[in-house]
Amino acid sequence: MFGYILQRSLLAILTIWVLSVISWVVIELPPGDYVTIYVRELSSGGGDFSIADDGVIATALREQYGLDSNTFVRYWKWIARIVFEQDLGTSMEYGKPVSEVVGERLLMTFILALTTAVFAWGLAVPIGIYSAVRQHSPEDYVFTFIGFLGLAVPDFLLALWLMWVSFSYFGTSIGGLFSPEFLNEPWSWARLQDLIEHLWIAAFVVGTAGTAALIRVMRANLLDELNKPYVITARAKGMKEWNMIMKYPVRVALNPLISTLGYLLPFLISGAIIVSVVLNLPTEGPLLLRALLAEDMFISATIVMVLGVMTVIGTLLSDILLGLLDPRIRMTQGN
Repeated sequence: MFGYILQRSLLAILTIWVLSVISWVVIELPPGDYVTIYVRELSSGGGDFSIADDGVIATALREQYGLDSNTFVRYWKWIARIVFEQDLGTSMEYGKPVSEVVGERLLMTFILALTTAVFAWGLAVPIGIYSAVRQHSPEDYVFTFIGFLGLAVPDFLLALWLMWVSFSYFGTSIGGLFSPEFLNEPWSWARLQDLIEHLWIAAFVVGTAGTAALIRVMRANLLDELNKPYVITARAKGMKEWNMIMKYPVRVALNPLISTLGYLLPFLISGAIIVSVVLNLPTEGPLLLRALLAEDMFISATIVMVLGVMTVIGTLLSDILLGLLDPRIRMTQGN
C-alpha cells in the first residue's frame, strides 16, 4: 500500500507542474493584456490623452508589472516566487498581493464545497441504496422523478426562484453568506454562527444537480451488483438481507462515486460561477470571472492553478480511498 501511495504522490507532483504550465499558457492565449485594457479605459474616460501619451503610459506600466519580458521569463518568475518565496504575485487590478485578494474567498469556497459534498453524499448514498433495493416501488419512482428534476433544473434558475420566494413571501433576502453587519467583521463565534445560518441555502442550490446525479449512479451500480452470483450465494446461505447488502454490494457500488471526488471541488468553483453571481457568494468563481475579463493574469493564473491542484489532490485522495476500499485495485497496481 505504501508503494501505491508513493507512486500516486509522485505522479501528482508531476501533474501539478504540468498544470502550472497549462494554466499560464491559457491565461496568455487571449490577445492584449491588463495594461491594454487599463489604458483604453483611461482614454475613454474623458481625459486629455493622446496616442503618444497612451504609448508612454503603456510602456511604463508594462515595465512596472514585468509585462515587457517574454512569456517564458514571466512564467519562470511566477513559478519561482510560488515555490521559493510562497508569493503568488501582485494583483494588477486591486494593487494588492494575490494571497490577500483570494485568501478569504478561497476559504469560503472550501467551506461551501465541503458542506455541499456532505449534503450531496449524505442524501445520495442512502436514497440510491433504498431505490435500488426497492426497485419499481412507488418510492423508487418518486426518487427517480426527483432525480431527473434535479438534473433538469439549472442551478442558477433554482437560485433565482428561491430568492423571489424569500423576498416576495418572507420579505428577506437569501443572498450572500453573511448578514450585512458581519460582512467585513473579523472572525468570531457570532460571525461563524451567521455563516452557518446562511450556508445551507447555498449548499442546497449548488449541490442539487450533483445530488441527483449521484443518486442515479448509486442506484444503477447497486442494481448491477445485486444480480451478481456472490449476492445470490450469500442469500442462499441465509445471510441477513441488509447485513449482506451493506457489507458487500454497497461497498463495491461506492467505487465509481469515490472516483468522482477529484472533480468535486473544481466543479463547485468553475461550475457554480453563475450561481455565485446570482446569490452574491464571496467565493472564487465571481473573482475568476472578473479577473479573466480584466486580464489580471496573476489572479487568473492562481485561481486556474488552484482548480488544477484541487483536482489533483482530490484524485489522489480518491485513489487512496479506492485502494483501501477495494483490494483488487491494490493488487492490479502492484502487478
